Amino acid sequence: MSTLAEPHLEPQETTIVPPSGWFALDLAPTWEYRQLLFFLTWRDLKVRYKQTALGAGWAILQPLLATIIFTVFFGRVAHLSSEGVPYVIFAFAGTLPWTYFANAMTNGSNSLVAAASMITKVYFPRMALPISAVFGCAVDFLCAAVLLIPLMAWYGEAPTWRLLALPAFFLLATGAALGMALFLSALNVSYRDVKYVIPFLTQMWMFATPVVYSAANLKQPWRTLYGLNPMVGVVEGFRWAIIGTGPAPGLTTLASVGTTVVLLIGGAAYLRHVDQSMADVI
Repeated sequence: MSTLAEPHLEPQETTIVPPSGWFALDLAPTWEYRQLLFFLTWRDLKVRYKQTALGAGWAILQPLLATIIFTVFFGRVAHLSSEGVPYVIFAFAGTLPWTYFANAMTNGSNSLVAAASMITKVYFPRMALPISAVFGCAVDFLCAAVLLIPLMAWYGEAPTWRLLALPAFFLLATGAALGMALFLSALNVSYRDVKYVIPFLTQMWMFATPVVYSAANLKQPWRTLYGLNPMVGVVEGFRWAIIGTGPAPGLTTLASVGTTVVLLIGGAAYLRHVDQSMADVI
């Protein structure tokens, strides 16, 4: 009586090799865990507005109240130029992307330390944490952007074809915020001073960005050098797309794009470098 021979199974070996060098980014695992990224973003949104009376309404109130304060003190008292448009819209067009950037950078910088218990227990791409923090703030931005519709209608500002460029400037703001979040979150793992530096950095950065004032008086080459601040290209781009003030995107925007690319690559490289010892240090 013949019997079937059992198949011979060769032992399989899996070798896990840590990344080497500063620029071994290896972004493939982050894409493979994209479902985790979605749930982390959803979790951040739920936790942020849990047990709050207004819930997601805070995402709208924050830029709105800041715009009102800027309008009273800088528009009415200091009489800063708004390039011929109502200062309320001028300020809101700058406050909207700046609030998104500042919140995304702040939340992203604390994302790794806040998830220390998860990092020390299970493996997953650490980059997913700051990315989810930035994406969560992007949802807040979209909620606040709805205010543009009644504001423009109230002041008689009709939308033009330039609004089609708005997503590009939104992506530029996202890239700048993500680059800073990646770098600061990794730095925060080893140096908890970062959480004390962030508020000061955010305040100084806002004054170095034309949020409440116009940069129209700057001439070349200073205007291009000013664009090395990535949020200069974002804020000016938002104003150009929404209310048509300022010049069309040019060298200043290109300088902001270049700085954003450097921030993204440098932040991701530094996070991958810290990742090798993160579970032991955090």
